Parts: sequence; structure tokens; C-alpha cells
Amino acid sequence: MRQHRRMPHFLCRTCSVQFAESAAPPDRCPICEDERQYVPASGQAWTTLEALTRAHANTFRLLEPGLLAIRSVPAVGIDQRALLVMTPHGNILWDCIALLDDATEAIIRGLGGLKAVALSHPHYYSTMVEWGRRFGVPVHVHAADRAHAPRPDPCLDFWEGEAKPVLPGVTLHRLGGHFAGGVVAHWAGGAGGQGALLSGDILQVLPDRKFIGFMRSYPCLIPLPAAEVERMAARVMTLPFAAIYGAFHEREITRDAKGAVARSAARYRAWTEGMVAP
Repeated sequence: MRQHRRMPHFLCRTCSVQFAESAAPPDRCPICEDERQYVPASGQAWTTLEALTRAHANTFRLLEPGLLAIRSVPAVGIDQRALLVMTPHGNILWDCIALLDDATEAIIRGLGGLKAVALSHPHYYSTMVEWGRRFGVPVHVHAADRAHAPRPDPCLDFWEGEAKPVLPGVTLHRLGGHFAGGVVAHWAGGAGGQGALLSGDILQVLPDRKFIGFMRSYPCLIPLPAAEVERMAARVMTLPFAAIYGAFHEREITRDAKGAVARSAARYRAWTEGMVAP
């Protein structure tokens, strides 16, 4: 009997999102063709997880007790980091990176494994199904962004509503903005028990680490309406937090994070309504 040969799951090189198995690369990446992302001038290109494991490795950085940043070198795709939240009730992976190799799995299992994976928005879906299947855990994705998930799998939990507890002390909150299902995670034990937000780039920590950015598209410079920014800020200000951990290396605010959100929303409205002299 001829054994069925598994077809590859191709990954977009630009956004690193993984697609359903196919004999040949897909014709297009809808996530990159969306106005919030882009197809580079060099054109659409593809790779596989197997190819990434031969050329890349993951690094681990402790951001605070109970919080590890995982990032691939050399950079892959958008170069976001994943965050491993370690709690007394188990561990959660926040957002995904494409590279999941044996070393990464061994390190995470040595730290207690995973209870769940949770995603902020489609640009960081990456190899989320691989993570869910490898660790045998649910992958929580907001249902408003279901159409952007290109690899179907039973491990995907398309949750609805405005909030979802994942473990005691870790709750997902839908903020919208960048994507309709844009989500942040609130970690009650973060910042020494004062609470921390894991924001992806739904709330984009800016390079000065004093302000937050709010955009429909960051690379294509498409703004959000000021009223939407104020709605997002008002919602998140109801949560207790002293720190915000963003999507990229060294993008965190560890002091006066609530003040940073308030100042950023006020600055955004002032400029969009022409209240600030050029």
C-alpha cells in the first residue's frame, strides 16, 4: 500500500502566516494583500517551517518574573515576539512566532508546558496551529477575525464577546481598532501584582516607551478615527495595570503605563482635530 505523503504547509515570507497544506504555494497571501499589510516590491514569496528550522533559532529574554519574550534570529516575517506568561495555574503563549523547533518545545516543556495559546490579531497568527497541535492546547482567536485564519484546525477556539478568561489571572479583552477582533491580554500577576497588559500592536508601544500608537495600518500609515481611539483607551483604562508589553523587542512601558495610554489618546485627538499648531 502506498503511504500518503504529507503536503507542506507554506508560510508567507512577509507576514509568516502559515496556510493549509498544498502541493504548491498558494497564489496569493490575502493577509498581505489587505490594506493593513503589504506585498513587497520583490513580490510574494513562500517558505516552510522545515526550512526555517535549518536557518533560524529562537532566543529567550526574561522581561520580569513570570514573563519570557521569545524571538527568532535572524528575524522572520514581521519580527514580532511571542510572550510566555508563567502563572501558578499554568503557562500561556501570547501571540505566535513562526519558528517552533525541538529546542523551543523542550525549553517550554521544561518550564511547565502550555495550557493555551492566545492571539492578538491576524498579523501574528503565524504557525498558531503548529503550536496548538504540538502542545495539545486550544488556540484562542477572536471570532470577528475568523476569516483571516488560513489554516483550519480543531485546536482553534473562535471565541465571541468582549472578554474571555483563559486561566485564573489572565483574561483576554477585545479592543478592536487595528482589526475588528483585536485583542489584548490582561495579566493580573504582572508588574509585581499591579497588573500588566500584553498588547501586541493593538496598542503599539512606541520607540520612546512613553507613548502608545493607534493605527488601522502601521506599515501603510492608515489612521483610526479619533473616536475609535478614545473608545479603546476608555475601555482599557478600566483594567488595573502598571506595565504594557508590546509586540517587538524592547517595546514595553514598565512605569506609569496608564498615564501613557491617557496621554497618547489625548495627543492623538489633538492632532487629528487640528488642535495642535504645526
